[in-house]
Amino acid sequence: MVVQKRSAPLDWEDLRFFVALARAGSLSAAARQLKVSHATVGRRVAALEDTLGRALFDRRVDGYALTAEGAAVLELATGMDERALAILRRAGQESGLTGTVRLTAAETLAERFLIPRLAEFHRRHPGIELEVLSDPRSLSLARREADVAVRLARPQAGELFTRRLAAMTYGVYVAPGGDTSAWVGYDDSFAHLPEAQWLAQHAAGARVALRANGLAAQFAAVRAGFGKAVMPRWFAEEEGGLVEVPPPAPPPVREAWLVVHRDLKDVPRVRALIDAVVAAFEAEQARLGASGP
Repeated sequence: MVVQKRSAPLDWEDLRFFVALARAGSLSAAARQLKVSHATVGRRVAALEDTLGRALFDRRVDGYALTAEGAAVLELATGMDERALAILRRAGQESGLTGTVRLTAAETLAERFLIPRLAEFHRRHPGIELEVLSDPRSLSLARREADVAVRLARPQAGELFTRRLAAMTYGVYVAPGGDTSAWVGYDDSFAHLPEAQWLAQHAAGARVALRANGLAAQFAAVRAGFGKAVMPRWFAEEEGGLVEVPPPAPPPVREAWLVVHRDLKDVPRVRALIDAVVAAFEAEQARLGASGP
């Protein structure tokens, strides 16, 4: 496919939308990342193709695949994109305690632990708009998909500032009068998690009454009497209504890490959020690392 080239200057916004679609692979995923409609993404990419006079994507049933020309443009655009983001990060260092700051964490950690403990941050800094993103994938700090991340493993690469927040212990819990002979486990999408691997090792051959792909669903199953489950102690205590029982072996311990791009850690609004997150974990050290029965 060849697009008739038009005599118009390159629109840098069109290029930004092109990069997002190339990375996401679908209009809907790119639209969610850019916080626009999928029609806007399609229109911007079509405008770029019109400007360049080349088709940059093959439109397929399963998504958008780069053409050879699109791959070449992406290689050039990626370097421009990274430099533009570096400029934005540098400019952000001059801003005060206003503007938007984006925090990403696993869904349960964000909803049950962090948000309730960031109310004081909101009261102290009313000029900061906080966005909490509980995306199942690891959002990129380098591409400014998020500013601050709380992750349950320390990143090993990137221009990142990291700080260990806490060691989180796990226990085995069941509902009062619940079935202690059966387990509530993880589906295959969670098989890589340390707690799922622990369960596979130490409960091998045991009956699994229900599998779920989220901690909240597991808790609901345990509370309904399906069986017992391994879960973070802070979460079980926060939700309440369960009884801790002796595990077949010491459950795993997972570390929570604060992660931020080095260029952003001294931006005032980002620093304020970092301090609030650190304070939230420090205040709950006893609960997060409580010893079991």
